[in-house]
Amino acid sequence: MSDVDTDLPTGRAVDPDRLTERMTRAVAAADRARARRGLPPLQALVRAPGFEFSSGDRGRPFHAASVGKALTATRAFQLAEAGRLDLDAPVTDVLPQDDWRGLFVRDGRDRAAEVTTRHLLAHTSGAADYFEGRVLSGPTFGELLVQEPERRWTPAELLAFSRDHQRPVAEPGRRFSYSDTGYVLLGRVIENAGGAGLGMQLHEGIFAPTGMADSCLLFHTLPGGAASTSAAPAADLGIAPLWIGRDELSRAGSLSCDWGGGGVVTTLDDLDRFWSAWSAGDLIGEESRRRMGDIHSTFRPGIRYGQGLMRLHYEGFSPFLRGLPRPVGHLGVTGAHAFTAPELGIRIVLNFHSTREMLRSFRVHIQLMQLLTRALRS
Repeated sequence: MSDVDTDLPTGRAVDPDRLTERMTRAVAAADRARARRGLPPLQALVRAPGFEFSSGDRGRPFHAASVGKALTATRAFQLAEAGRLDLDAPVTDVLPQDDWRGLFVRDGRDRAAEVTTRHLLAHTSGAADYFEGRVLSGPTFGELLVQEPERRWTPAELLAFSRDHQRPVAEPGRRFSYSDTGYVLLGRVIENAGGAGLGMQLHEGIFAPTGMADSCLLFHTLPGGAASTSAAPAADLGIAPLWIGRDELSRAGSLSCDWGGGGVVTTLDDLDRFWSAWSAGDLIGEESRRRMGDIHSTFRPGIRYGQGLMRLHYEGFSPFLRGLPRPVGHLGVTGAHAFTAPELGIRIVLNFHSTREMLRSFRVHIQLMQLLTRALRS
């Protein structure tokens, strides 16, 4: 996790006015292009020693999508540190049969007893991906989100979708294959080990200790930890718009599909608080952070994956980006970013509101990181 450009000084203050002006121009150009597509201004927060930049509606909560996987993974490591969860035990030992039944049958053999929580964390369990994976028949899950916008999905129903309409993609431990289904199982592991619902455990283990007062697990809890009983929780919270393809679904009940794989609603500042506390060792110890960042897999060119943690290798996007730091964090499919370079005190949090904005979100992310590191070097 310390694999960064050693030429970058740690803790050096920057000229805030000059850097703010340049970042404002970069964000404004993206917002002009987004406006032509009917999208709201992006949300951005950048922090470094002696510097802070924000843009867009800073205080408005948004759906973090798969950025929430880092929080779910952190909770699993908390339970492991407390001796309440063995990350290397088979899921057949830590979950009821109804959870894992049929999800790991490959070539007529059920391999569930070979799957561990650590496989789920690292996306190496071989489980299918209900959200974007292929289906054997019928509509894809993405199509169901749009066709049935008011449907509320339970964890059991999400697992059933993979069980009934998909097949595992590999044998356990054989290869990396990103799986939201795996993170639903991980959420269930956390519930069984922690003795409470996932939403409440996120509040008690992460939100409350870090001061993430505006964060919750949508459809399950409210900011502060109370149970959510609202028929329209996203509307009550006023969360930012969210487009899945060409459909705006921020108020749709079908958004309940994320759960352990990314059902957290949060703010720019709350995610900044999370990564600040995570980096400082306030949530999990050094060994757990090292294991989360123990990178063995490639998610995409330029993006590596550990156990609930991504690491960016910008030179994988372009050789001209060599020399930038290698921050850790996570992405969300809607153009949500939350990354930190702990050694440099850098944190970047973004929300682009749309699955069609991932490319632009990375262009802006890279521009902001370039501007920041140049300022730190100057």
